[in-house]
Amino acid sequence: MSDSRALVLGAGGQLGQACVAAAPSQLRVNGLTRVQCDVTDEGVLRDCLQRLSPQIIINAAAYTAVDAAEDDRDTAQALNAQAPQRLATLCAERGIRLVHVSTDFVFDGAARTPYLTTDNPAPLGVYGETKLQGEQAVLASDASHAVVRTSWVYAPQGKNFMLTMLRLMRERGTVGVVSDQVGAPTAAASLAHICWRLAQDAEETGLFHWSDEGEISWYEFACAIRDEATAMGLLTTPVTVDSITTAAFPTAAKRPAYSVLNAKQTCDRLNVVQRPWRDALRDNLRAVKARES
Repeated sequence: MSDSRALVLGAGGQLGQACVAAAPSQLRVNGLTRVQCDVTDEGVLRDCLQRLSPQIIINAAAYTAVDAAEDDRDTAQALNAQAPQRLATLCAERGIRLVHVSTDFVFDGAARTPYLTTDNPAPLGVYGETKLQGEQAVLASDASHAVVRTSWVYAPQGKNFMLTMLRLMRERGTVGVVSDQVGAPTAAASLAHICWRLAQDAEETGLFHWSDEGEISWYEFACAIRDEATAMGLLTTPVTVDSITTAAFPTAAKRPAYSVLNAKQTCDRLNVVQRPWRDALRDNLRAVKARES
């Protein structure tokens, strides 16, 4: 697809920014934020596609406020379910290749081994429910498509666990983090690479899983953030990370206790290798340091 036009929707978010930054040089890429292209507005969406005439779309637009979604189902539904359905229909009409991003929250966390793409989803809350509806709409569409589920996404900018931990550690010196939720961190840059691989290979269709390699608890992730940030000089005073239970930290939405995604099929199909999560974390913290210096 040399000299093709590509469009990244949700380009203001951490994944959208990573996709724009990682775009292959042979593609002419437009990244549109929600202000520039509200995917919940069919007229606006049609106008964007008419004006830009992309051959490829990566849909990184989503309602990701897991707890807020419990009280704001309509907005979550519009962004996570209805917009992907509408987008897939438009892509089918226009012959556009669509890569849509979904989530580990489509699962209930009852498993103890990494989830396969063939495992039955059973979301615990509104966020997972609406994301599942969105991915199902894309998978059922006539568009050339790939849906990639991912987990625990973070980047050197935006709102994410790594940056929140870094801020709290600087402010408080002590943080409590749940140790009974296990998953796999995914650097936005790692996921962006896979999105572009899928975007450019129309032969690869269906459902894919992707994260960085390994499985850890949020507590272990926080400890690693502390240790790596301290080694880089991002933290200059001692920080204590306390292990707490989910029950001791109630949230509006239930979260899966185990949500590791099995990415072996993706590795085999695309001939790619997962990067160890800690290596990716170091790179992201180095990027934070560079931004602050």
